[in-house]
Amino acid sequence: MRKSKRLWSPCPTCLTCLTSPTRLTGWVGGVLLLLSLVASPAMGQMYRRPPDIEADPTRQMREKVDIKQKLNTKIPLELEFRDEQGKTIRLGDYFGNRPVILTLNYYECPMLCTVMLNELTRALNAMKYRIGKEFEMVTVSISPTETPELAARKKANYVKAYRHAGAERGWHFLTGKETNIRRLADAVGFEYMYDPRTKQYAHPPVVMVLTPDGRLSRYLMGINYSARDIQFAIMEASEGKIGNPVTRLVLYCYQYDPKTGKYGLVIIRLVQVGGVLTLLGLGLLIGGFLWWERRHPRTPDLSALSDLSDLSDSSDPSEAKR
Repeated sequence: MRKSKRLWSPCPTCLTCLTSPTRLTGWVGGVLLLLSLVASPAMGQMYRRPPDIEADPTRQMREKVDIKQKLNTKIPLELEFRDEQGKTIRLGDYFGNRPVILTLNYYECPMLCTVMLNELTRALNAMKYRIGKEFEMVTVSISPTETPELAARKKANYVKAYRHAGAERGWHFLTGKETNIRRLADAVGFEYMYDPRTKQYAHPPVVMVLTPDGRLSRYLMGINYSARDIQFAIMEASEGKIGNPVTRLVLYCYQYDPKTGKYGLVIIRLVQVGGVLTLLGLGLLIGGFLWWERRHPRTPDLSALSDLSDLSDSSDPSEAKR
């Protein structure tokens, strides 16, 4: 029986190339790379993020919450609100005599507003200026659904927390209509939003200090308030009507930074004040010496004069002739 001829016989050289470990690894790597390139677009088309989580509403809301400082802008003092007793008042009723500290909060806020007002009260307790004496306090609710009864309960808490007299008549908790709240917020640059999912307001924490005629003088950002910064802001808002010369001199060494809402020490001004104080000290020292000299003039030493006269009398007359 004849054996059939092979139609194909492997080349020994090719078998050697294909079975070589280095060549084999290269072939396998190339095939895997080709498959990954082909499969990636297909997998990308197969998977899509669910539409309900593609956009983060919380992040979008945070981006719309901000404070736009409007320094030296006069707020609309004709806006009407209701105080904690339910009486209709105008914002201008609290202006005219003293600087005013203004905060925008809402009384049912579960976290930020409470922390902010607590820290503000702590700083106010450490100040020597008093509510109702050197300045007024006005807190306005940004929620149009809140009532004077709720404002009264909130006020009672902070009147108790404030350790000095004056908060009862000098710290005012107001509620009002949506239109008036928005007008006031727009006037001071206070951008906030209501979140219907959580039924809460997103808003920035800020304390505003206004002049007696209703112009925005300073913004104090954040929730960590310094008694020194608040006192400086009140002094500046009073336009020189509050503070003694020493505190004004200290204030001269500090400068308000609108970006941080805080006061920082200015070294060049400190050096200037130090130079002036040095000159004043030298002037007082020299003046004191001159005054002492006039009050206590020097008297000649008579005993020394008598000794000189005795020496002249006892000298030899013959030597004098020579």
